[in-house]
Amino acid sequence: MAERQGQTAPDAVLTRIGQVVMLHHGGDREEARRRFLELWAEIGEHGAPLHRCTLAHYLADTQDDPADELAWDLRALTAAEELTDGRLTGEKHEPEGASAVRALYPSLHLNLAADYVKLGRREAARVHVRRARGAAGALGEDRYGDGVRAAISRLESRLESRPDPRPGEEDGSGGDPGDGPGGGPGGSGGGSWGPPRQRP
Repeated sequence: MAERQGQTAPDAVLTRIGQVVMLHHGGDREEARRRFLELWAEIGEHGAPLHRCTLAHYLADTQDDPADELAWDLRALTAAEELTDGRLTGEKHEPEGASAVRALYPSLHLNLAADYVKLGRREAARVHVRRARGAAGALGEDRYGDGVRAAISRLESRLESRPDPRPGEEDGSGGDPGDGPGGGPGGSGGGSWGPPRQRP
């Protein structure tokens, strides 16, 4: 009984991340970024993968530089892979949070694809949008799932319809408002590609 209660107890770190997400969605991006970075310093590079994945996923949205946004999204993906690949190291039981992170994979890859579009790296964007599509089966039949699937479709269409830039030529799409898949008030670009990022 005690073990079951421990499993269902609220995660204090995720609660704190959620509070900062609300601050960010309320429009205080700079303060949200400051608080997220404080949390990151507290959790550390070797903290729980679920915490690092969730925090990096949201920290990406607060960045001004697309290269910094990419770096945080890559950290989120690395932490997610640490959690979901535990079974490959011989663990008999799936780590706590692994199923939630698996449902986050479509969004993780979608955001990476968007980052690469902003940086003019369209082939890398195509790789990640394909991975987002491949992982979309983990999404629920709900508003969030519908939003992410729609965002994947929009980005797929965009990548198919626009020619690749010539070498040394920028994509031209990276700085447009609304380019981020985060969407809503929390999205990095104001978001026309999908719903706000969802934590596990």
